[in-house]
Amino acid sequence: MSSIDRSTSSRLRRTASTGLALVLPLAALAACGGGGGSDASAEAGSGEGTISVWAHQGQKSEAAALQNAVKSFNSSQDKVKVELKLIPEKDYTKTITATDASELPDVMEFDGPTMANFVYNKKLAAIDDFVSAKTLSNATDASKAQGEIAGKHYGLGMFDSGLGMYGSKKLLDAAGVKYPKGVDDAWTADEFDAALKALKAKDSDGKVLDIQEGNGLANEWGTYGFAPIVWSAGGALLKDGKAQGALDSPAAVSALKTFQSWKGTVDPNTDGNAFAKGRVALSWVGHWMYPAYSEALGDDLVVLPLPDFGDGPKTGQGSWSWGIGADSKNAKAAGAFMDFLLDDANVTAMTKANGAPPATKSALAASDLYKQGGPLQLFADQLAKPCGDSDISKSCVAVTRPVTAGYPVVTEKFSQALNAIYGGSDPKDALSKAARAIDRDFSDNAGYEIP
Repeated sequence: MSSIDRSTSSRLRRTASTGLALVLPLAALAACGGGGGSDASAEAGSGEGTISVWAHQGQKSEAAALQNAVKSFNSSQDKVKVELKLIPEKDYTKTITATDASELPDVMEFDGPTMANFVYNKKLAAIDDFVSAKTLSNATDASKAQGEIAGKHYGLGMFDSGLGMYGSKKLLDAAGVKYPKGVDDAWTADEFDAALKALKAKDSDGKVLDIQEGNGLANEWGTYGFAPIVWSAGGALLKDGKAQGALDSPAAVSALKTFQSWKGTVDPNTDGNAFAKGRVALSWVGHWMYPAYSEALGDDLVVLPLPDFGDGPKTGQGSWSWGIGADSKNAKAAGAFMDFLLDDANVTAMTKANGAPPATKSALAASDLYKQGGPLQLFADQLAKPCGDSDISKSCVAVTRPVTAGYPVVTEKFSQALNAIYGGSDPKDALSKAARAIDRDFSDNAGYEIP
């Protein structure tokens, strides 16, 4: 994420590395069958020998950090040897999906929202008995929320993610716009609307907002980037296993109608330079754009929370995680490697490589970017108030995308509805259609219950 290449493909790759999987068709997971039944449990084994590890091959800096971690682990002791296999990111989730559980590795990385589907299809085992209590307790609450099902943990991440609003202080001041100092004084939706109008009055083409439109909205960016509007309005993508009454609630409909009304102020950002070049005053995006924006704007850059639609500002969270294959015969050794991978040295090296917020408490507190007083403290403050995926209230901020094996269908239908709304469709009709489709799928699959 340190690259400042603004080509569309580069932006897609950079964004996907945060766990948004823009280039991976998550909906393909919905075709997986054979789920349910008893929980899969790996065998502890001797704790010695060779173990296999799979990971996605993202940007070069991330791959190098992982390869260095494996090399350090192998040289630090002589009981366990890790054999690492890197798989191109565009093929990664499809590869796990298509591989029988018996052929999967002892340790594997996975994109956070896919976890429940892999658990449902018996490809991941609970890690609680194999990683140390220290590793589990040092994981941030937000990270643990993404990796937990019914009190068991199936995944832990090295890094997390977060959304915010980047602003140009110069352009905001020129338009007389007062902006928030932190999460506690976020703009209301009405105040944000007023800010857009004030900025538009001072702008030659009236395009003052970037929402990464070039990434498309009918994909994981649509869900990750804009489900926070639904959550902030008091709605949800799912509530008690149902979308109807939550996703298409009057509050959610009203909030997305407001979002729809902002389209006229959005720069299409086809070159990826709308904010960095000063064409717009505000950019609705995530932590991963900080390096490029900081380089372009310097001290003129301000980092703000997303607007509050009535139930407090919200952000998405979650990213790539690590887990143990359900058919592993040496889960004790796998757990030892995960303990090593999630220590301060390796988490810090990885998050310096990709700019993401560390997903461990100790590394987050020590991060130059995310520590108290750091330029990205806002993202750490948001992650310090996790909602999980179901207890979404006014007092929490960071919401986990629904932890369900049916998530691929949820994100597909919601992002398609969002894209339709942005294109001019009636919000109530689009959300109701999406909610019905989600509920039909859940009904057809017995609610994707995981024992």
